[in-house]
Formats: sequence, structure tokens, C-alpha cells
Amino acid sequence: MIVFDLKCRRDHVFEAWFRNGAAYETQRARGEIACPECGDAKVTKAPMAPRVARGTSAGEEAAPEPAPGPSVPDAPPTPREMLRRLRREIEARCENVGDRFAAEARKIHQGEAEKRDIYGRATPSEAAALTEEGVEFQPLPWPREDA
Repeated sequence: MIVFDLKCRRDHVFEAWFRNGAAYETQRARGEIACPECGDAKVTKAPMAPRVARGTSAGEEAAPEPAPGPSVPDAPPTPREMLRRLRREIEARCENVGDRFAAEARKIHQGEAEKRDIYGRATPSEAAALTEEGVEFQPLPWPREDA
């Protein structure tokens, strides 16, 4: 595994883990990597300070490796943690319309309400009707915060 610091066009810097450098290049070329802050898929590698192991001269003791700081995780986030982060972002940036989601999404789609980002709940039949009408939305797995 390899970790890269990446940067989007808005200069948001974030960390991402890959199997190897080729996996990064493939995912970047396909537009599969997006900034978690703004969603921009145009990302590049940000400058980062690599760790370089140094040899020691005879009679010299090697300096102990510093413990990784809080910005270097032991492992990439779990899918559940990624969904929790996504939920927090949506809750912070979008309007919760609750059970009125289908009606509000339809009004926005038809130009009867101000275009804005919303989230809420829809029944399976409401979601099917929205899809048939061409309303763009995305059902998301919504993890409980206490789970």
C-alpha cells in the first residue's frame, strides 16, 4: 500500500491510499478519485515529504524512527467510516426535507422550487416514480451514528 497527498483545483489537500503508483494513475485517469471536500475529480499529487531510511556509520547508533503523527492513519478508513463522513458532509451542506424528499425533488426538477441540495427519505415507490420522471437523485446507505 502507498499513501499520496493529493490536491484538487481548489487547493484542498487530502490523503488517499492505493495498492501502488500504477493504481493511482489508473484511477486518476478514469476520474475515480475525487476531493472529499468539494467533489472535484481533477486531482494531482501534492508535494509531500517522503520518509527516507538512513544508514549509520560504524559506531553510530541509528536515531529512533519518530512515531507517526495523527495525520498518518494506521490503515485507510473502513467503508463504514467513509459513509459516516459522507453523512456528516451531506448533513452539513444540504437541507434536510425529511419525508417531503420526493415532493421537493420533483419541484426542484420542474423549476417550481429554488435549485438547492437536499436530502431526506423516500419510499421505494416514490423513488421509482422519481426515476421514471427523470429526476436525478442518489439513494445512499445511511449508517447510524451510534453504530
